[in-house]
Amino acid sequence: MNNEIDEITEKIITALKKIRINIIKEEYILQNHVAEALSEAGIGFVKEYKLAPRKRIDFFIEPGIGLEVKKGKPNKQRTVNQLKKYTAEERIKLLILVVERNLTIPEEINGVKCLSFGINRNWGIAL
Repeated sequence: MNNEIDEITEKIITALKKIRINIIKEEYILQNHVAEALSEAGIGFVKEYKLAPRKRIDFFIEPGIGLEVKKGKPNKQRTVNQLKKYTAEERIKLLILVVERNLTIPEEINGVKCLSFGINRNWGIAL
């Protein structure tokens, strides 16, 4: 990866770590929290970015970072299949899966580095 992507990725992860939510029922609510966190961090993005016909990734950040958001703990195989479609697109240089609950995905798909970020990683034990 290049330095610009590394720097922006670090900013994105830092922004995502600030998200605190309860269990949600609708994915768009989690997407709104992600959009707010990115905006507050000064990270520009395009929501519902069209990569190709019938291929819209939830967020696209220049210079080629895609964020896909899933509520709960999605089906791993279906999610990986969806990520394969996104990483096949030349514009995607790095892909971050943002999920409510942790989901392990391959570190690389179609030669594109992939990260999984579970929002519940931010939750601590309340005493």
